Amino acid sequence: MARTVVELRGCTRDFGGVRAVDALDLAVYEGELLSLLGPSGCGKTTTLNLIAGFVAPSAGRVLIDGQDVTERAPHERGLGVVFQSYALFPHLSVFENVAFGLRERRVPEADIRGKVGEALALVRLDREGDRRPRQLSGGMQQRAALARALVYAPRVLLLDEPLAALDRKLREEMRAELREILRAVGITTVFVTHDQIEALSLSDRIAVMSRGRIEQLGAPREIYERPATRFVADFIGASSRLRGRAIAPDRVELGSGVRLDVRVGRELSVGESVELGIRPERIVIGVAVGAGPNRVVGRVTRLTYLGAQMEVAVEIVAGQSVLGLVPEPSPVPLAVGSEIALALPPDAFLLL
Repeated sequence: MARTVVELRGCTRDFGGVRAVDALDLAVYEGELLSLLGPSGCGKTTTLNLIAGFVAPSAGRVLIDGQDVTERAPHERGLGVVFQSYALFPHLSVFENVAFGLRERRVPEADIRGKVGEALALVRLDREGDRRPRQLSGGMQQRAALARALVYAPRVLLLDEPLAALDRKLREEMRAELREILRAVGITTVFVTHDQIEALSLSDRIAVMSRGRIEQLGAPREIYERPATRFVADFIGASSRLRGRAIAPDRVELGSGVRLDVRVGRELSVGESVELGIRPERIVIGVAVGAGPNRVVGRVTRLTYLGAQMEVAVEIVAGQSVLGLVPEPSPVPLAVGSEIALALPPDAFLLL
């Protein structure tokens, strides 16, 4: 089993009458990138600050490499931190920004130039060392902040929404670059984000947080394909919900005579009320629908143009709809109010 580098044991943090983190247990393993994912106010940034030492737990302990660091100051924990704002010194050059931490640690001047040069080369800023932060693009500033955090080879890297200030196109480009850089370094990383795509594409594991607790912890595919709670299913990607009653161990009736075969990982109890989730990409709409199981006809209630795709809302039972996707231009005629055939694969359902 991988070695534990960061560990939170029963960590709680209260701010007045608000509990930001609630008896949290978490282990981060050697060399992994673990994302703390959740909406605003879920406790993810407070959790990062507990690891960094910027706030102290109201209860519980923080360990790094098995050593209790709960009472240690941030600069005594051997961590690198990149903030959302990057926090670069505007009056210093890129080189001096990256060198700042080394000078604070009294690294010999003879070693600083080599270390800073290596860090800037790693983030592809080796030709920008003489420029000031205001002369850099947002992506370059993000890379400069990353170089400053990595230059003294910290034990753990903490990233607090480092891509949030970038526009969408640049954020997508930097996401790929960031993953490449972190893989090259092999450093243990804790990454805070509210962006599901960032978490799914960057992480080895994701901790989905809500109200100061971890709702689910696992690999990205597990989190997406097998969400443990309604909250996770709703927060990680789009998901339609359907309510019904089990009429067999693998069959559910939604109402109005609509019956669906389902494979949800366990046998259902006859008469049991169930809530099912299904992702839009698993729903087959129109021309590809055959005569197999779970072929239903519904009424189109909404069409949303997404560029390469059209999102289609279809009511299949009174008051119950699903969202599907079709490529653009659509291979089937689509109009609000029209009827359309759907296929809902039995193994596509999540039991919520």
